[in-house]
Amino acid sequence: MKQKKTLSIVGLGLIGGCYAKTLRDEFDMIYGIDLDERALSYAESEGIIDKGFVDPKIPLSESDLIVICLYPNLVEEFVEKNIDNFKSDAVITDAVGVKGDLIDRIMGKLPSDIDFVGAHPMAGREVQGVWNSSEKIFSGANFIITPHPLNHAENLDLIEKLAYKMGFKTVTRITPKKHDEIISFTSQLTHAIAVALVNSDEKNFDTNVFIGDSYRDLTRIAMINEELWDKLFMGNKVNLIRKIEKFEESLDIIKTSIKQGDSESLKEEFRKSTVRRKEIS
Repeated sequence: MKQKKTLSIVGLGLIGGCYAKTLRDEFDMIYGIDLDERALSYAESEGIIDKGFVDPKIPLSESDLIVICLYPNLVEEFVEKNIDNFKSDAVITDAVGVKGDLIDRIMGKLPSDIDFVGAHPMAGREVQGVWNSSEKIFSGANFIITPHPLNHAENLDLIEKLAYKMGFKTVTRITPKKHDEIISFTSQLTHAIAVALVNSDEKNFDTNVFIGDSYRDLTRIAMINEELWDKLFMGNKVNLIRKIEKFEESLDIIKTSIKQGDSESLKEEFRKSTVRRKEIS
């Protein structure tokens, strides 16, 4: 950005706090908008934001960029309620993990001089709240932009440039439909597996004294924000169900190999997974 401007972050939780911290040097003024006055007070006292607001009218009227870090069901509602508050030529972006036709609906409601660029920072932690935010959370992670035909090219470029400024390793542009299909596998299925693994523990011994790094690594994300992930799963259920069924097929191959004493088939699954895992950086 040639000229430093004003940023508003809507939803000052973990991800909102990370946006504020990593974009601190890119803007003259950073506002936080949240219903939680404790989060706003903390963010102000720590210098994460310059000023916090419960009522979004004033900060939105002054902001060149607005980052909405709300639950999926609240993003469209927030935009709709505040259409008259956005500054002319403002750029709005989000951090929602499932897109569907959200961007289509929002672009259909916004005036032509305001742009909405769909985005998804592929980063997070098992903890919540702005007090747990850190500049390190985005470092080396992946960032996705989901362009809409009505987006202005310079605004897509702006969000991409800021993503790299925040520390993301790669920025990819894909359609909202493709985004949801891919994320159902790389993010939502992995969370479903972690939850199912932890919940399958029969609790007939002290699990804690028998686990190693493999169990810890696999189950870290089972400590989950149920309000958020319920909406992410339900909002992408067609894709996610398909991925769960495909996973069940792969698990059945392993189970059948064990049942039948078929070591060659079992070892072939191990060899295949080893090759595929090496392809992941």
